[in-house]
Amino acid sequence: MSYSTQQIRNVALAGHSGAGKTTLFEALLFAGGAIPAAGSLERGSTVSDFDPMEKARGHSLNTAIASTDHAGIHVNLIDTPGYPDFRGPTLSAFSAVETVAVVVNAATGVEYGTRRMMEYARARNLCRVLVVNKMDVDPGHLPVLLEELREAFGPECLPINLPADKGTRVVDCFFNPTGDSDLGPVADAHQRIVDQVVEINEQIMERYLEDGEEGLSGQALHDAFEQCLREGHLVPVCFVSARNGVGVTELLDLAEKLFPNPMEGNPPPFEKNGQPFEAAPDADAHVVADVFKIVNDPFVGKLSVFRVFQGTVRKDSQLFIDDGRKPFKAGHLFKLQGKDHVEIDQAIPGDIAAVAKVEDIHFDAVLHDSHDEDDIRLRPLDFPKPMFGLAVEASTRGQEQKLATALHKLAEEDPGFLVEHDAELNETVIRGLGELHLRVMLERIRERYGVAVATRPPSIAYRETIGAPAEGHYRHKKQTGGAGQFGEVYLRIEPLERGRGFEFVDAVKGGTIPGQFIPAVEKGVRQVLDGGAIAGYQLQDVRVTVYDGKYHSVDSKEVAFVAAGKRAFLDAILKARPQVLEPIVDLVVSVPEEHMGDITGQLAGKRARIHGTDAGRGGEMLVKAQVPLSELTDYATELKGATAGRGRYELEFSHYEPVPLGVQRQLMEAYRPRHDDD
Repeated sequence: MSYSTQQIRNVALAGHSGAGKTTLFEALLFAGGAIPAAGSLERGSTVSDFDPMEKARGHSLNTAIASTDHAGIHVNLIDTPGYPDFRGPTLSAFSAVETVAVVVNAATGVEYGTRRMMEYARARNLCRVLVVNKMDVDPGHLPVLLEELREAFGPECLPINLPADKGTRVVDCFFNPTGDSDLGPVADAHQRIVDQVVEINEQIMERYLEDGEEGLSGQALHDAFEQCLREGHLVPVCFVSARNGVGVTELLDLAEKLFPNPMEGNPPPFEKNGQPFEAAPDADAHVVADVFKIVNDPFVGKLSVFRVFQGTVRKDSQLFIDDGRKPFKAGHLFKLQGKDHVEIDQAIPGDIAAVAKVEDIHFDAVLHDSHDEDDIRLRPLDFPKPMFGLAVEASTRGQEQKLATALHKLAEEDPGFLVEHDAELNETVIRGLGELHLRVMLERIRERYGVAVATRPPSIAYRETIGAPAEGHYRHKKQTGGAGQFGEVYLRIEPLERGRGFEFVDAVKGGTIPGQFIPAVEKGVRQVLDGGAIAGYQLQDVRVTVYDGKYHSVDSKEVAFVAAGKRAFLDAILKARPQVLEPIVDLVVSVPEEHMGDITGQLAGKRARIHGTDAGRGGEMLVKAQVPLSELTDYATELKGATAGRGRYELEFSHYEPVPLGVQRQLMEAYRPRHDDD
């Protein structure tokens, strides 16, 4: 069908793993007539979980997009993963929709993922709907579940429909004021939701108090309802059994009658030159679209999926990327239907579409057709920081570039996946949101790109320093027939304040070391700085003062003073109470209150200094501590086990401080210095 912006509904299905989002996605597509039969996770025949890895694992690893038409509306649906390890793609979808339908498993109730998705959607100022799935599993538990939802998310959570006839159908509570349900009289639920809706608007409230519900038109109620959704004054609760199809058509009816279209939802948080900018859903205005998903398809190439917020993107449109000066041609436009790409001629405001084979497009790029929009940006989503890390390298020599390409493409696709190269340690580290996340990424590297990867825990960037002043001396003398080598250096060293780095001072008097050889002495000193003296780590926070030496008019050369400076520095360091420093990080752990004791005890065993605890969101507690980074190598896995996957943490580098003596001895014993003798 052809449709207008007012007829579009953009809805993301989110929630805890196992809530039935993918099954509901299939049921909605089937109810709308987009597919001839609902697919099955067990058979691997769903529209959304089409990736071979998703079929093998039986759950979503990425977002999937498809659309259906129903009762005069065009519904763009986004199915999102439930596992917290794949939260990057899930949250990316939030920038493309007006409504987030948080799916709740009636059998398990309010879970960690339910809370997090409600929080993320609220923080992004999106309309929220709670969809209770599997309502037929334990109908007697539904009244208790409804109270749990209200307790967790507030009294604004009110049923807009209710199960009836022992869960075999649902009955509307908003437009329908009569009848019975499995949870009591419909009139009671109807009254509660109407009372909640009319509160939002003083004029409607006055008319309601004067004339009752009869004095309100359907349009007035709709406008008030939509305002309630936008302002978070109402979170409708509806019931479905996606597997049996009960309540699914009714959910599409609610989308048609009550969910906001792109002209009604809260405006997306665009900024222009640092100031708020409102993208108008006007088909004739300049184009403004945001790229919220990148797919590197082995057959189609790079696919960039975007949401149009303003203007019309037409086939063969010339579009700019961010503030790029050179446009690209949108030679082909696609609508996505799971793995299928359906070619279209145009995408109007509110549409979700894609272009292929434009390598310069990146996640969160703004596409536009006029330089007037060069400085427009969408406020970044609040992604969780990827903390779980592994050092990686190609198992087979010669595949390093192939691995680098694979890592780049995977990082393009998932904002929760980070690739870092540490030049100091000469290692590539991948970081993700959990062990499962990185396991899936490694499997993709092997299966999709044909690269076998070896992994190990990331190296810790220790440092070395000194604890006291000292002096050092070395005479470098070589005679091998003909011209020899000679250089002698006296220097003193002293510790600097933590974080000061390195200072080199030339205090030579009387030309005992000619000026042209002073840079060579510094070069030798810097070789020790880079390679370390006692454990092989960079040396820092030290001042080196060269104050005396000797030279030979024939045999003194640069190489001799490099060697003399290096050995004099090493001589001084060994007298200056050398120390190994370790990075200390600020750690914030968010855990359910009942796990507080376990977590603080766990941290105490990691040499942590706990600075305090604060109340977080949704009944969670925040534990704040400083911890040596070396103690957190397996912390993601440990935290997941201690909190049943509900804990999360963030860390940030704070400072360096000396390691315990026992640790320093271990590091020194493991180091086998290989200094040149020349």
